[in-house]
Amino acid sequence: MDHQELRRRFATLTTAHVADACIRTRIPVRCAPSGLHAVVPGGRVAGRACPTRHVGSVDVFLEAFEGAAPGDVLVVDNGGRLDEACVGDLVVLEARSAGLDGIVIWGLHRDTADIRALRLPVFSLGALPTGPQRLDDRPKDVLESATVGEWTVSREDLVLGDDDGVLFVPAAHAEELIALAESIRDTERQQAERIHSGASLRSQLGFDAYLVARGENPSLTFRDHLRSVGGAIEE
Repeated sequence: MDHQELRRRFATLTTAHVADACIRTRIPVRCAPSGLHAVVPGGRVAGRACPTRHVGSVDVFLEAFEGAAPGDVLVVDNGGRLDEACVGDLVVLEARSAGLDGIVIWGLHRDTADIRALRLPVFSLGALPTGPQRLDDRPKDVLESATVGEWTVSREDLVLGDDDGVLFVPAAHAEELIALAESIRDTERQQAERIHSGASLRSQLGFDAYLVARGENPSLTFRDHLRSVGGAIEE
């Protein structure tokens, strides 16, 4: 799936839809920790990961941009540090000029007002005025992967982000996951429309029948029941 198609199709989805699709296909659900959120509410990203590990200087970002393609998402691994901001307005402006779709920072940013004015989606753990006061040794593979929370992200991954957070999915499964997410979205929209029209979710899902069946078979789970009736609210 190319970048334009990914952006077009994800525009009508949420990360929640795609996360549910991962669960159904038994692909690990790799969500960034909940503290990582959009600097500008409503910000959305969808693109191939352009990973980098921060060691104290912006040169690693500039080098990442040299090898990035339009639509990529810069994923910055700063170890989740809360004692320094590693991305500021100039890096965000350069990312926008390089055609990137956004930036995800496992760490902090600064220059919040200027970043908001640039309108390039940025996700981070928060803001802090001070930048790095260190310069660590640079690993040879600094541009090959980035760790965000418990997950390691490479160029083989896609980055999807919205107001619910950031999700990493394998690019090789993009078509399968997006198609299933669209199916989940459509089912949930139909359910919501029917609730607005007066048909409760309980009635749509045959909840009374589930309670009876569970009384006869205590091992029956609600997810088992949902699979039998085609519900989509849990997986």
